Amino acid sequence: MSQKSSIIPPIEGKFNAILLFGPPGAGKGTLGKFLSSVGSHFHLSSGDIFRSLQVDSPAGKIFHKYALKGNLVPDEVTIEIWHYYVSGLIATNRYYPQEQLLLLDGIPRTVQQAKLLESHVTVKKIISLEVNDHHSLLKRLQKRALIERRQDDLDPKVFETRMSVYQKETADVLKQYPEEKIARFDGNLKPLEVLRDVLMKLSDLLVGKKSE
Repeated sequence: MSQKSSIIPPIEGKFNAILLFGPPGAGKGTLGKFLSSVGSHFHLSSGDIFRSLQVDSPAGKIFHKYALKGNLVPDEVTIEIWHYYVSGLIATNRYYPQEQLLLLDGIPRTVQQAKLLESHVTVKKIISLEVNDHHSLLKRLQKRALIERRQDDLDPKVFETRMSVYQKETADVLKQYPEEKIARFDGNLKPLEVLRDVLMKLSDLLVGKKSE
């Protein structure tokens, strides 16, 4: 991953982004898709990036080695794969950084990732979906697994590992940002209710407005 394809030009400047935070099953992906439709912004899930990797590719082998056990991919590798993917989105005219906010779902997940991301991203806001009921989160993931055929979401042991990682590492990432940039929402609500609350609170940033 250290050498980028010559057909993908280097990226200049930083991306304006909103970070989507919350434990596994909190609804980050659903909210991101809603917001991308409402404001014509670009929702990018790190999970979707990694799941799209070819299993026999170097990056794919690294990802699956960790993901199948519910562990995180090493930080430097995560950011490198992410940055390469975004370069491809720009090169193929799917993401327009001068016009769209980048809705980041699932990254950064560690303090080190947050630090590495600083050279690529200007964080405009952080949306934190807060759900404390682990049982309801597991049920959500298992329902999603049946719909999307994601086997890793079916195993309760993998879920517990992911929750442990989130509580020990990912939750600390929020401490890296000023409190005034964090908007907290009740993730126990139905998806459309969460969307309603987010739009009411952040409409100036999200609706019909190009990134600055």
